[in-house]
Amino acid sequence: MPVLRELETKMADLIIIAYDSEAKAEAARQELLKLQKEYLIELGDAVVAVRQEDGSIKLHQMINTTVAGAASGGLWGGLVGLLFLNPLLGMAIGAGAGALAGKFTDVGINDDFIKQASSALGPNQAALCVLVGKVTADKVVADMAQFGGTVLQTSLSKEQEEKLQAALKGV
Repeated sequence: MPVLRELETKMADLIIIAYDSEAKAEAARQELLKLQKEYLIELGDAVVAVRQEDGSIKLHQMINTTVAGAASGGLWGGLVGLLFLNPLLGMAIGAGAGALAGKFTDVGINDDFIKQASSALGPNQAALCVLVGKVTADKVVADMAQFGGTVLQTSLSKEQEEKLQAALKGV
């Protein structure tokens, strides 16, 4: 598959692939995270978007900013609370403020963009939205072909997108 070397990117590229189920999209994301640990791909973000029965889109982020905000806020609040001799109150206030800030923080791919791009999905279908930096394309695409999928949208060139779709279909 030397022709896939042309998929190697220099800047970050957005790739959105649709799957029949949330489980398959999540399995594909877990595989990408494994490949990242092997230094075969550099992910800026990897979000699974699922179209619910009622038509709404639910996002499963790679990083839960609410939890991260609560943890860091609790830590900083506890430290500030030590200054005022009430670290528990400081931790509680800091965790609450951090969680609130984290809830309204959007890291990586814009959530509104993901929801709009995922509107083409049918009920209970899912899309894996990834922001890719560096990639060893021949190894990553060959490994990801096991999950199949349909390319919904990319920032790749038309030729690269067609090659990616063909590789996912096993052509």
